[in-house]
Amino acid sequence: MTKLSEIADRYDALFCDVWGVIRDGRSLLPPAVEALRQYRASGGRVCLVSNSPRRHPSLLEALAEMGFPDDAWDCAVTSGDAIHEELVKRSPGKAFKIGPDWDEALYEGLALDFVDIESADFITCTGPDNYWNGRPEHYQQVLSRAVERKLDLVCANPDIVVQAGDQLIFCAGAIARFYREMGGVSIVAGKPHRPIYRLAFEALERNGGAVAPDRVLAIGDGPETDIEGASRAGVDAMLIAGGILQAEMRDDGFSPETVVAILAEYGVEARWIAPQLVWS
Repeated sequence: MTKLSEIADRYDALFCDVWGVIRDGRSLLPPAVEALRQYRASGGRVCLVSNSPRRHPSLLEALAEMGFPDDAWDCAVTSGDAIHEELVKRSPGKAFKIGPDWDEALYEGLALDFVDIESADFITCTGPDNYWNGRPEHYQQVLSRAVERKLDLVCANPDIVVQAGDQLIFCAGAIARFYREMGGVSIVAGKPHRPIYRLAFEALERNGGAVAPDRVLAIGDGPETDIEGASRAGVDAMLIAGGILQAEMRDDGFSPETVVAILAEYGVEARWIAPQLVWS
């Protein structure tokens, strides 16, 4: 098990995921929060890089309400930030909206009119309307019509699933993938795609100066997002196996060999592996 203190001197900054690393979807994970505090105390910088469909001020506000301390981070970027430019290009416009009401802060300041699928210019998706129990197939009928009308689906969160306590819930990325499988076109900008990492490097530069990619460590629990994204961004990765992969390891328990084998099934690899983020 890799502890952050053992490798901290190799990196000047972290790109740290949120869900599955510092919180489990319901509450903060104190050892992970303390690891970030200790890393910053040792001279490192922390950029939170989240596939949250919220823009980063809203994410930071939500984390603060949960008790996330100010000395555990330097800056933050989100998938909502990364996709906002695409939404600006489509504004003013008419959109069919998929997602819970609490994600509507993403659309503040945009001249978007939310309409039915027959009147829409495109679909915007932040996740299932039913956050806890929504599934991609629940949208099959409306997405079928969208395919017929050749509408783009703008996805604000590329995650397929996310950890929420002991439960895995579907995210906007699952709906976007389902739409692509139906023959539709989805547009994404969060992890593992490059736009969010460009924002992350820019955020670090504004908060303490530029950092070379070989001095950045990306920490996350998603093989298809965090680990693949780190590879595309040219930075090292640490896989936190106690997040969304936990169910896959339930029978065998945690072992580096098991995690490496699971990652190989996804076609990715991580330089470091740990069941959870800890300092020492």
